[in-house]
Amino acid sequence: MTGFEKLGAFYLGRLVDAESGEVTDVPLLYDAKDLTTHAVCVGMTGSGKTGLCISLLEEAAIDGIPALCIDPKGDLGNLRLTFPDLAPKDFEPWIDPAEAERAGERPEAYAQTVANRWRDGLAAWGQDGARIAKLQDAVDIAIYTPGSSAGRPLRVLDALTPPPGDADGDELRDAILSAVSGLLALMDIDADPIGSQEHILLSNILSHAWGRGQAVSLADLVRFIGAPPFERIGVMDVETFYPAAERQKFAMRVNGVIASPGFSTWLEGEPLDIQRLLWTGDGKPRVSILSIAHLSDAERMFFVSMLLSRVVSWVRRQSGTSSLRALVYMDEVFGFLPPVAAPPSKAPLLTLLKQARAYGLGVVLATQNPVDLDYKALSNCGTWFLGRLQTEGDVDRVLDGLSGASEAAGHSLARGDLRKRLAGLKSRVFVVNNAHETGPTLFHTRWAMSYLRGPLTRRQLAELSPAPKAQVDSPSAAVASAPSPSADAGHSLPALPAGITQVFLDDGPGRYVPELIAKVSLHYTRVTHGLDSWSEHVVLAPLGDDDPWDGHELVAAADGPELFEDEPRDATYVSLPAGAVGKRRFRSYAASLKRHLYKEYPKSLWACRSLKLRSEPEESKSEFAARAQLAYREKRDDKLDVLRARLDKKLRRMDDRVRRGHARVEREKSQYDNQKLQTGISVGATVLGAIFGSRGLGRATTTARGASRISRERQDVQRAEREVRALEEEQRALEEEFEAELRDFREDTARHEPEIEEVIVRPKKADIRVSELQLAWRLG
Repeated sequence: MTGFEKLGAFYLGRLVDAESGEVTDVPLLYDAKDLTTHAVCVGMTGSGKTGLCISLLEEAAIDGIPALCIDPKGDLGNLRLTFPDLAPKDFEPWIDPAEAERAGERPEAYAQTVANRWRDGLAAWGQDGARIAKLQDAVDIAIYTPGSSAGRPLRVLDALTPPPGDADGDELRDAILSAVSGLLALMDIDADPIGSQEHILLSNILSHAWGRGQAVSLADLVRFIGAPPFERIGVMDVETFYPAAERQKFAMRVNGVIASPGFSTWLEGEPLDIQRLLWTGDGKPRVSILSIAHLSDAERMFFVSMLLSRVVSWVRRQSGTSSLRALVYMDEVFGFLPPVAAPPSKAPLLTLLKQARAYGLGVVLATQNPVDLDYKALSNCGTWFLGRLQTEGDVDRVLDGLSGASEAAGHSLARGDLRKRLAGLKSRVFVVNNAHETGPTLFHTRWAMSYLRGPLTRRQLAELSPAPKAQVDSPSAAVASAPSPSADAGHSLPALPAGITQVFLDDGPGRYVPELIAKVSLHYTRVTHGLDSWSEHVVLAPLGDDDPWDGHELVAAADGPELFEDEPRDATYVSLPAGAVGKRRFRSYAASLKRHLYKEYPKSLWACRSLKLRSEPEESKSEFAARAQLAYREKRDDKLDVLRARLDKKLRRMDDRVRRGHARVEREKSQYDNQKLQTGISVGATVLGAIFGSRGLGRATTTARGASRISRERQDVQRAEREVRALEEEQRALEEEFEAELRDFREDTARHEPEIEEVIVRPKKADIRVSELQLAWRLG
């Protein structure tokens, strides 16, 4: 079967005949845009829920959709186990020895068995190694382990940073609530926003700092608990609301958590940056697997709350769209969205379910325990994947939640029919109820391309998580190695020619080496991108025999080093290279520095000609690529909607003609059968009349006319059947024509996928300014 590769459609399996229970050849194609109204997947252990959700993530990845995958069980790392060659040697390192032993085989032999099973399984569902390679090429897959160094660590708590400056009051309040609730959950403290003194105090501290655009470090947080930067909380003074002695105990508790050995892992690794988790620095879509199986319940709640809060802030900064921009998937939502309690994770999850659809973010939640879900919240989910359930009570709860979702979508739910479909579902067979379709559909999930070997160990996570390449956000981040200065050191500060000043980068005793320091201004302009900006920097370079700027360091002016004018005590100085200091030499330093700045510090802008898009002046390649991919997907979806509407209109018109043709055949057959019956009655009456002598001649004439009408009716039936066959042939030709048109559209669209071009803008030579070029002494 090859008919499942469609634009913007996810191949999840094949339809199942509801009467016979047999799997048909008709693929289930799920429209990617439908995920903007979110989805929930419910099924007991062994139902095939994980396989279905991994298949959905694979399809999204092939379509270039980035995803954040929260993995409480530790088996989503299987998405990294994709082997285009399907060779036994690829599977062997990941074979579970216990599973091989149960199969009565050695691991290397069992690897052959698994490889054969995967190749055959994929082939049975129309897939092969080429499709696996397509999946690998489409996205970058990274495994993060917050609170651990097994995978890529995530820096979650280096500082409590405020939302962007354009955040509104609601966003600020939501961010404060989530940050404080998560932090208190980590410390196993009641996080009631109304009744908890700790929660209210921390919320006021963050509100005070964030309202001024200031981040709060953990050290600041402990200090502010003991001495709040405000005098009142509500209408009470701080001392009355929360006495100093009790605040000190709270501060000691917070400090104890921060000082604990395991806490340092929350301060290391890549930043918890949603844009970075969804796209690489080069703009390639990324599937980030956030493995939290190793964490305690309190740590899980803390991390998930912090992550979802950042997602909410990120979403609100995006443009609105009806196309699918990105996914947030949670493999087991148990405990994070309960029906009654309000853990810290619930508020941001509710916000995403209610608001994220307008920004193209789809939320997919999976669980095996229906009783643990807030179905009022899940009424915002437009798609429900329902697998085998454990009890009748579970079925009732699912139907209750689905009823709410159907009412929210303006549809009625046939509970009886759905209950019947849910009864006795086999493994890997699901009912999908999509608010965008006419009713529930029964389907069997396809074979996953990823090797589903189960939860991964810490060692395996480490093997699948190579250290990321260092990302250099700007040329100023790259510092060349410095040449070694002369090793001999004098005991006094060398005398300098008039007009050359010297400063000190340190003020302590020791051995000092000479460097050059200068302030520079760079002017970048590009009218087409709206770029016209000045940037101020400080340049430092070791003073050696060669061109010093070959080993220079450039930092933003605001991050420049502190300078001291007074000579430090007990300092010794490395001798200056011969001829390195002089007015003429310093002028040559300034001229060569300008040449270096022009050559080495261009600003990169980005453009996509096919979409007529240009980057904003401060937009990174990752951000621009994400915007271009979304614009491409929106344009593709709009064109596809127009094409589908036109084709569907013609197909419906043809379907009506075929239906009317079949109706005519049935009508002609009915008339033919009726005429045969009437003629048969007439023949019987004629025979009886001839026997008993009753009007035999008249009846014989009527019988002859009836036989003639039978012949005409038979001809009418045959003519109607010929017309129907002709219509059906025309319908098949039309479907083939439309399929070819869709195929041409897909190929044409693939040829015009957005290509990101780099636009190099060098600083204007005439505007490169070098000032305050000085000799600087650094403690070596």
